[in-house]
Amino acid sequence: VTEVSEERPRSVITRNTSTDIPFDRSLNPYRGCEHGCTYCFARPTHAYLGLSPGLDFESKLVARPKAAEVLEKELRRKAYQPSLLAIGTNTDPYQPIERRYRVMRSVLEVLQRFNHPVAITTKGTLVERDIDILSDMAAKGLAQVGVSLTTMDVGLSRAMEPRCPLPKRRLEIIRKLTEAGIPVRAMLAPVVPGLTDHEVEALIEAAADAGATGMAWIMLRLPMEVAPLFEEWLEAANPGRAAKVLARMREMHGGELYHAEFNKRMRGEGIYAEMIAKRVEKARVRFGLNEEMPKLRCDLFEVPLARDGQLALF
Repeated sequence: VTEVSEERPRSVITRNTSTDIPFDRSLNPYRGCEHGCTYCFARPTHAYLGLSPGLDFESKLVARPKAAEVLEKELRRKAYQPSLLAIGTNTDPYQPIERRYRVMRSVLEVLQRFNHPVAITTKGTLVERDIDILSDMAAKGLAQVGVSLTTMDVGLSRAMEPRCPLPKRRLEIIRKLTEAGIPVRAMLAPVVPGLTDHEVEALIEAAADAGATGMAWIMLRLPMEVAPLFEEWLEAANPGRAAKVLARMREMHGGELYHAEFNKRMRGEGIYAEMIAKRVEKARVRFGLNEEMPKLRCDLFEVPLARDGQLALF
């Protein structure tokens, strides 16, 4: 049973100084995620709420129904300088409860009015609901979407990502968005050593066929509580492959299942990591996904009239 509590934060823009991600600010409409992906690196964030990174992360969710109002106040501050806002980098903004709460929709409406650039990452079909806003923003160079792909194996997807859209449905999301003129980055995230790594080329080809504009990839990450949770799942769901998967992870992280060092945590190190990187690069070129994504614009940002009719300057 899913429980949802509500939160009104003082700020919804989270800043970061990480040197291995291409944005310095993000927004999360929800805490926790119904999709229940076994590998989700965001699970440890639930511990900050006094909840478990395991079942609680999937079933005890926090919604931010006033996020759009708080965002608008932040964008109206005189000192605010626009830059790419990333959404979906922690939990999925288009998880099923978005149908009820519509937090993401209201956030996009604010960003659209302010001509503020946004990059979204999702596995959720609800992104199709917002094609009207996203296509309008994309036409101005203000929006792009990343769609996560992990495997084309339906059984593995169901076991590893129990409440996510199936692989073919995610490719359909890519197709619908690109047909609407919205640039889409196919996200091979994560590549799981010994479990999904043999599908790298097939996934890139499928994404290209669906119309993706570009692609990116991330190796499996197992920070903090995620490692024992994933290991437990692996032993139960794929006992014959567990030893191989875990050995590959340790090979890439100096004998540990994970090392959080910037510029290494996303891809790992060593011969195996280099081999996957080369395979991805060759497949990107082969299937025409080796171009950079279009750069989103910040120069169109403009503070609109306040809703009460007062000039935005005051």
